[in-house]
Amino acid sequence: MKNYLFVAVGSMIGGIARYFLSNFVYKFLNPIFPYGTLLVNITGSFLIGLIIFYLDAEKLISAEMRIFLTIGICGGLTTFSTFTYETFQMIRNSEFVLAFINIGSNLFLTFIAISFAYIISQKLIY
Repeated sequence: MKNYLFVAVGSMIGGIARYFLSNFVYKFLNPIFPYGTLLVNITGSFLIGLIIFYLDAEKLISAEMRIFLTIGICGGLTTFSTFTYETFQMIRNSEFVLAFINIGSNLFLTFIAISFAYIISQKLIY
């Protein structure tokens, strides 16, 4: 039962961070493209990489803290459902190039982010 509380509190924090970051981005970038969703997905991928590849791998955090940070905060922060909805809307509006860019940049940049976290974690370990 305790782990459910960790997930609930972490999800709340991650959700608030997602809302803040997504809105913050649109103060600077045109909302024609879902930059906010892209930013939170990249950020979440980088954070989960650091948590798993460094903090957890080096046993610097407890299992409960890993659950709080990964399932809770990172799960609340990142948003696959919003990504798919925004992409679907682009396709529905015949914005095929933007939809393709959105799919590619979310997949590629989040993969780069978690890879970068892995590299940093390996440097910290050795």
